[in-house]
Amino acid sequence: MEASVKRKQIESFRIHDRDTGSADVQVAILTQRINELTEHLQKNKKDHSSRRGLIMMVGKRRRLLDYLHRTDVNRYLTVTKKLKLRK
Repeated sequence: MEASVKRKQIESFRIHDRDTGSADVQVAILTQRINELTEHLQKNKKDHSSRRGLIMMVGKRRRLLDYLHRTDVNRYLTVTKKLKLRK
């Protein structure tokens, strides 16, 4: 992932000025990485180690989203709407 793309994700999802690690930001960064890796795996079908990494990232994003849903439903809804994760 390019640094400028990551910086844009952090700026658009942060809660306060110095926020770089809140659940919102982590979900946004993970989603970007998941999308990039999904494209890679469509071209390289036999890359099983990257596929395992993708599955682990999806699980981590799921856990972070579950945490957000438990603690602050409004933030959860905002993040999922911005990232177009839920219909």
